[in-house]
Amino acid sequence: MTPAVSTVDGSPRRTPGASSSRKVLQLLLAFSECRWEASVAELAATIGTPVATTYRYVALLKELQLLEEGRAGHYHLTSQVMPLARAAQLANDLVRLAKPAMEAAARELGETVMLFQQFGDAAVCADRVECDRAMRFTFEPGHSMPLGLGASGKMLLALLPEMERDRRLPSIIEQRGTALRDELKHALENRYSVSSGEIDEGVWACSVPVEVIGRRPTVLSMAGPAARITGEARHTAITTLQEYARRIQRTISSYSL
Repeated sequence: MTPAVSTVDGSPRRTPGASSSRKVLQLLLAFSECRWEASVAELAATIGTPVATTYRYVALLKELQLLEEGRAGHYHLTSQVMPLARAAQLANDLVRLAKPAMEAAARELGETVMLFQQFGDAAVCADRVECDRAMRFTFEPGHSMPLGLGASGKMLLALLPEMERDRRLPSIIEQRGTALRDELKHALENRYSVSSGEIDEGVWACSVPVEVIGRRPTVLSMAGPAARITGEARHTAITTLQEYARRIQRTISSYSL
């Protein structure tokens, strides 16, 4: 797989002559599970366009049935986008190739196992396999969290090229605190990251890299009740997850030959 063309600092190179198209797409991407509806004024502030221009973008997306108005003056995505999400998942060969190892890991560890990838400032769940225990952690494919948050967000941030990581880090440090620098250093040196209660109270998680040349930063993660994963079980979870990550790496490398 050929990686996207990037600038020297690791950010994607901007396509000339596509300013309006870029803003329309940025408007769509402004919606997430954290902000599932927004007013035109809020969208205008997010994408940096005048309100009148943003109204035209919203009207276009309404015409294409990608947006609709809900409560007065607020817009949300329609179910028209769901086939796009499914198509993206089906087209992601990494998800398909990683699935058998993820299923085996979930059985062995008895906890939920997830695959995360980095997109911009977010760690996005590409796939997950739940365990069959009564108490389990659920994080649906497509859900995202900020880089630097949780085991997956920290591991992905650590894996970014140094110049890109340094570019993103100041704003993340401002929100998360300077201790994050030491956590990222530990994650890079030891090839794993952990978190406890950072995203959901009472949940412990660990994350390890899936390192394949030419792929965007990807991690394999496990999460479950902190009360159930204690002491030696945490060390075992990390080393077991690392072995399954290596299994995925070998599968993807063989597939790419």
